Amino acid sequence: MELDLQPLKLPSDNERPVVIAGPCSAETEEQVMTTATQLAKKGCHMFRAGVWKPRTKPGGFEGNGEKALPWMKRVKEETGMLVTTEVATPEHVELALKYGIDILWIGARTSANPFAMQALADSLRGVDVPVLVKNPVNPDLELWIGALERINQAGIKRLAAIHRGFSSYDKKIYRNLPMWQIPIELRRRIPSLPILCDPSHIGGRRELVAPLCQQAMDLGFDGLIVESHCEPDMAWSDAAQQVTPDVLDYILSLLVIRDESVSTEDIRELRKQIDELDNQLMDLLAKRMRVCREIGQFKKEHNMTVLQPARYGEILDKRGAQGSLCGMGADFVKKVFESVHEESVRQQMEIINK
Repeated sequence: MELDLQPLKLPSDNERPVVIAGPCSAETEEQVMTTATQLAKKGCHMFRAGVWKPRTKPGGFEGNGEKALPWMKRVKEETGMLVTTEVATPEHVELALKYGIDILWIGARTSANPFAMQALADSLRGVDVPVLVKNPVNPDLELWIGALERINQAGIKRLAAIHRGFSSYDKKIYRNLPMWQIPIELRRRIPSLPILCDPSHIGGRRELVAPLCQQAMDLGFDGLIVESHCEPDMAWSDAAQQVTPDVLDYILSLLVIRDESVSTEDIRELRKQIDELDNQLMDLLAKRMRVCREIGQFKKEHNMTVLQPARYGEILDKRGAQGSLCGMGADFVKKVFESVHEESVRQQMEIINK
């Protein structure tokens, strides 16, 4: 996957990853300035605040709109920080640029809508401004890449992605499931694209912010965008996931930043072992599928159904238990064998339908 990108040089003190911090919403001028001043004293270089807030249901605080933009301009003038806010419509883009917003970000609800993304792309044509694109609410990598492509094709070359997790109906520890494999695949597909992590929206609770920040650094993310409020418990939106500037500073001070400059020569032999084991796995899977096709032929000759639910359940339970004994998560092993079984059924169906 190729995008026409230029380096996105975001300010950093070189001792920490790139960090964008600020409250979920720009509530009042006093709240904005107090939070921004505290963050600037902690060494933060970029300030975020939502001016327009998409709410799931009507009646919630939906932001102050244009009224809050002069507050953001004041933050920039008095602290020297760059300022960024979310835009969801061409009108938002026009107003944000009018008031000198340095960086625009596009939210998860918007990136999931190709029509909205195209409208934003059209409004950005001819403008030179960095744009950050959050992942769509649903775990669809192609939709995320499509949103980035639309903005890039409008001429925006300073692009970055924000991983904020994915919505799920089930109750869970996280507000939005991290599903790290999706941003990892995005990095593989577009290596030159910077990726920031939003631990606030992934976690949904302030006690999860620190471990998620560390996990993002362990996975090689380029930076963080964290919600920070001078009085989090009094916040008008997303109070539970915001931290004070003092707490954020403490979290960042404890981060372990992995050294990306270490030569891979030291692990070359271990990687060779992995390659050999992968080859053995492929050989075993091929043999397993051959047996499955023989079973498919038997089922065809004896007019049996392909799917045998009792046998399927037995396989998953047995292999999950074996996985636990071998030091692997039972859920992981079950997922592997679900995929293996799905391919087995597909191959048997081919035999039966010949």
